[in-house]
Amino acid sequence: GLMHGDGRGVRRDHDEAVAWFRKAAEQGDAVAQFNLGLAYDDGEGVQRNFQEAMAWYRKAADQGLPDAQFNIAMMYREGRGVEQNDHEAVIWFHKAAEQEDASAQYNLGIMYAEGHGVARNIHEAESWVRRAAEQGDEDAEIYLDQLQKGRGVAQGILEA
Repeated sequence: GLMHGDGRGVRRDHDEAVAWFRKAAEQGDAVAQFNLGLAYDDGEGVQRNFQEAMAWYRKAADQGLPDAQFNIAMMYREGRGVEQNDHEAVIWFHKAAEQEDASAQYNLGIMYAEGHGVARNIHEAESWVRRAAEQGDEDAEIYLDQLQKGRGVAQGILEA
């Protein structure tokens, strides 16, 4: 499926890629389930269908695949294929973040910083964003700096 999807060694053919992903996904392969979810999410090789994407992502996420857990979180965060729900997004970001997914750690930190789906907690936000930054996530590095500067300003106001 990946060979056909990327055009490696064969002509690029999303329809053929989806056929191979489906064969493996139906046999329980988590990566194939994730890739089939991506196909439905992006509308490549199949008609775009966010509900179908979510169903395949969930199968892969239930097997512990952090990329699928992250994509489920984003779908809840954006209300794509499901009703928008920040609390559910936090749950799924947390699952992926615990597996060292830097994007999930960064997004979880933002959720804590802004109080979306969880009580606002700057210390928790900094902790998650720092973990992402330590993995080289440039957006996390920038956001961590902003969080620390903002906390410093807020502390200065409290001490004044």
